[in-house]
Amino acid sequence: MARTRSTMLELGTPAPDFSLFNFNPPGPRPVMLSDFRNRRGILVAFICNHCPYVIHILHSFATFAADYENRDIAVIAINANDISTHPDDSPEQMTHIANEYGLSFPYLFDADQSAARAYQAACTPDFFLFNAGLQLYYRGQYDNARPGNGQPVTGKDLGAATELLLAGKPAPQHQLPSMGCNIKWQPGQEPDYT
Repeated sequence: MARTRSTMLELGTPAPDFSLFNFNPPGPRPVMLSDFRNRRGILVAFICNHCPYVIHILHSFATFAADYENRDIAVIAINANDISTHPDDSPEQMTHIANEYGLSFPYLFDADQSAARAYQAACTPDFFLFNAGLQLYYRGQYDNARPGNGQPVTGKDLGAATELLLAGKPAPQHQLPSMGCNIKWQPGQEPDYT
């Protein structure tokens, strides 16, 4: 595990489209970003099954997502890790994690890692919140909590940004990078931004 910060993609960047398979029950089916148009916002979260940084916040994030989905924010999670080196991140295990944590949102597998590269995702978790026009509004940390640092898991940073978006206000000026395990790139697929 290499502790990695998010790249902090430029605000206003258009959301890259994708078509990936969902492994949250009821079963594998394709999901596209365009399936979620006409929402007040879209949150794309790069997570995985085994990362201690993700596991540390996952119960809280599951609740966070369900709450904001009820307020017309679409939530989509993507796992881009190389399963040849990290079999715990396999689609079968994704289904298990979705059931265990009661994930209400699609949990997609980025088998060729193209979505992760398009979003310049670098770590798990890595969050990208887009407005209704699909322009990047917030990217950064969920909150200050990290495994072992004693900070409570609240989702306050991402929550504050989402509240501003829903209120039609400008994006927060102070945005801190997320931090977590590096995405496990396939050999030869490492992007130049990492």
